[in-house]
Amino acid sequence: MNFLAHIYLSGDDDDIKIGNFLGDFVKGRLNKLTNAQYSLGVIKGMALHREIDFFTDTHPIVKQSIDRLQPKYHKFSGIVIDMFYDHILATNFNQYSSISLVEYAQNFYDLLERRKAEIPEPMGRMVESMITRNWLLSYKTYDGIEWALTGISKRLSFESGIENATEELRKDYDLYKAEFQLYFPELIAHCQNYRNSK
Repeated sequence: MNFLAHIYLSGDDDDIKIGNFLGDFVKGRLNKLTNAQYSLGVIKGMALHREIDFFTDTHPIVKQSIDRLQPKYHKFSGIVIDMFYDHILATNFNQYSSISLVEYAQNFYDLLERRKAEIPEPMGRMVESMITRNWLLSYKTYDGIEWALTGISKRLSFESGIENATEELRKDYDLYKAEFQLYFPELIAHCQNYRNSK
């Protein structure tokens, strides 16, 4: 899953949201982190991020979505599906949240501003871009997804072609939406159980 889904799946806990947001950027064993670096709540959010990734990577419905793209995007198909699923979540956000995506995104940006001391310095430019370009809201549009995939493709070591993947989303949108709507409630329930058990 990409940023919007990870943040949403954190529930209402700001520490968990921050940790989940940092999840891809903090490497290594979480039990080696100390409270001096991050609070227990933030570390819990990092652990949740990894749990979401594991659940997603091993889910048969997600595999079905990825397999459809495999002939064209090979090992990068999972990255594309992460973005497709964030697009579907963004365009159907009112099914999952009592507040609008506009308000939800702004609330998260405000949280990032309040907690910027906890954001690693190398992430600073990305966070600034996220806020000024309103990434979370931009995921609602094909142009926003294309811009995000283009940015990712520029950071990859190999030519991937994923910047053109919105063509596949337009062509098979109903299939991806149906798969997302089967899979996502299972992920929501899994994350609620995980958060409550830790």
